[in-house]
Order: sequence, then C-alpha cells, then structure tokens
Amino acid sequence: MMLIAANLRLPITIIPPLLPSIEKSLNLPSSMAGLITSIPLVTFAIFSPIIVKLAQRWGNERTVFSLFLLLIIGTYLRIIPTLPALLLGTFLVGIGIDSGNVLVPALIKEHMPYKIRLGTSLYTLSMLLVGAIGTAVSGILISRTSLATTQAYLGVISIIAIVVWFPNLRRKRQAPLTAEQRSHIPHYQSVWHQSLGWLITLFFGLQSLVYYAIITWMPAILATHGVNTITASNLLTLLQLSGLPLSFMVPLLFNKRHGVTILLSIMTLGYVVAPLTWLIDTHSVPFLTLVALVTGLGSGVAFNLAIMFFTEKTTNPYQTAAISGMAQSAGYLLAAVGPILFGYLQQFSGSWVPVIWLLAILSAALTTTGMIVQHHGMINN
Repeated sequence: MMLIAANLRLPITIIPPLLPSIEKSLNLPSSMAGLITSIPLVTFAIFSPIIVKLAQRWGNERTVFSLFLLLIIGTYLRIIPTLPALLLGTFLVGIGIDSGNVLVPALIKEHMPYKIRLGTSLYTLSMLLVGAIGTAVSGILISRTSLATTQAYLGVISIIAIVVWFPNLRRKRQAPLTAEQRSHIPHYQSVWHQSLGWLITLFFGLQSLVYYAIITWMPAILATHGVNTITASNLLTLLQLSGLPLSFMVPLLFNKRHGVTILLSIMTLGYVVAPLTWLIDTHSVPFLTLVALVTGLGSGVAFNLAIMFFTEKTTNPYQTAAISGMAQSAGYLLAAVGPILFGYLQQFSGSWVPVIWLLAILSAALTTTGMIVQHHGMINN
C-alpha cells in the first residue's frame, strides 16, 4: 500500500519544475499550463464513483492493479513530444492515481481495522514524501538531461509498485458477487444523501483546490519577487517535506481533547496567514523558507485530516470506500477549477495579488468546514 501511495502525487508534483521545458518543446501557451494539473483532478471527479463500482465487482486489490497499469502506460505516453500524447497520458495517469486515492483508505480499514491510524500515517507519509522528493529530483534531472529521460526515470517507481502489488491478486475477491456475499454487506444510507457526506466532500475539495493551486503557481509567484527557478523549486520541495510529520501528528491528535482544534489552528496559520506574506515584496530566502515551512505544515494537516474523516466518520470499509469515492469525485471537480482559474485570474489582472487573496478566502472556508465536520457525529448507517 505504501508503494502504491508513493505514486499518488508523484506524477503531478514532478510537473511544476518541468513546465518551462514542456511549454518550450510543445509551444504550449503559459495560460494552458494549469491544464496539466487540472486534467488528473477532473479525471478523479469523473472516475471515483466508477472505481467504487468496479471494486465491488472485482475486489479492491484487482481494481487497483488493473487501473494502475493505466498509470504506467500514461506515464510513458507523456514522453512522446506531442500535445495529444501529453493530454491522453495525463488522463490515463489520473485514472491510475484515482484507484489508489479511492481504495487505499478502504484497504486500510479492511486489513488494519485495529491499526487504522498507523495505516493512515504510513499511507500519507509515503505519498507526501515521494511526491516531495519527486519535485526536487525532477528539477535536478531536467537541468542535466532531456524532458523525456527525466519522465522515464521518474516512472520507474510505478513499475516497482505494480510488481510488488502482484501477489495481492491471489486473494479472494471481496466483491459481493453472490447473494450470500451480498448478505454480509452492512446496509447503510447512501453518503450522497447525507449532509455530513457533503461537508466531508467540501472539506476534501477545498483542501485539494488550495494545495494544487499552491503547487502549480508558487514558483511563478516567487519569480515575481526575483527568486530564481532552482530556489523556487527547492522551496516547493521544502513545503512538501515539512508536512510529513503531520502524517503521524494528525492521527495521534485526532481523538485527543482539543486535538482537532489545534490541528485546524495550524492549518489556518499555514493556509490563510502564510500565503498572505507573498504580498510582501521580498526575495529574502530565510523569510521565504519560513513561509514555505509553515505553509507545508498547513498542507500536511489539511490532507491528513481529510483522510481521517474518511476512516473515523464511517463504520465499515464499504462506507469508507463510498465516502472516499464521493469526496474524491465532487471534491476533485471543485479542485480542478483552481489551477486554471488562478492562472486566468492572474492573466486577466496582470497581478498575483487577487490570486493570493482568493487563496486566503478559500482557506478560511476550509477551516470553517473542518470545524463543522468535527463537531458533527458519525455518518449514519
């Protein structure tokens, strides 16, 4: 599960350092750069409910394996230096990523029912760590080799993951294919018909929107302060790495008294306050390093808290998969708007100032939603 998780952000987080080379090789307008990030998010929105249905038919392990093959195909399809290959490859990568996004939380609840927090921590740690390292490595590789070679090297980890996952196919399918199997599935109200389901979806969507907008445009924002590309790439990597300790802190504090309140305060500091400092005209590396660290803490809280809501607000693995599919469908549809919207807002206004203020407002809405979810009960059976 950790190796699968390692590939759930990597194909997206490697893109920002590669954007100048992609734009140059494909004559791609800068205004379309956000599309490369948005395509997987739209894919998540479309395929998440479908993946839940496929898992009920094929079983979680087989579904992850089958769709992860599409990720590998898409990764190497993007090497072809044409715009159709880039777009189709990114679309296939999105389907593969989504299989892990939706089903790994359900696999954790199914196979580690008494160690959900540990499983969740390892899952998010692997995802965030490899995603952060990928940003740094892609920046180094692209300065020393070609765009195609860089993407080929970074795709190797997906091949390793699918090879290691292969023995899981020997497991019996958990899918309810027979009447007897169906009788063992707990009956529960559809999460689509419950207010808490929509609140968790809104929280997930807002945290994704803010995160991917920052990942996509932070280097461009820093460039307006005179920060060079390598420094900006390093700061983006630092931002992702600083969120890693939260993979363990969030599960640890989740059920503690005032624990979630503390976590939401950290998230507010990282996602509302820290980005507003980009309005200050400075290229001080120590100052920007501190901002990146604090922003990373906010991102770590936001993502891990969303995953905890999937597992801690549900009562069984089927319900966990259902809320995960719902949140990552409607939620990512909201998130997909971010990179493109912010890109065009900057192009229209000629400034990053309105983008930064909009980012802060959406982050404040994220905090408010988190507070409401936490004070709500469990999802109904």
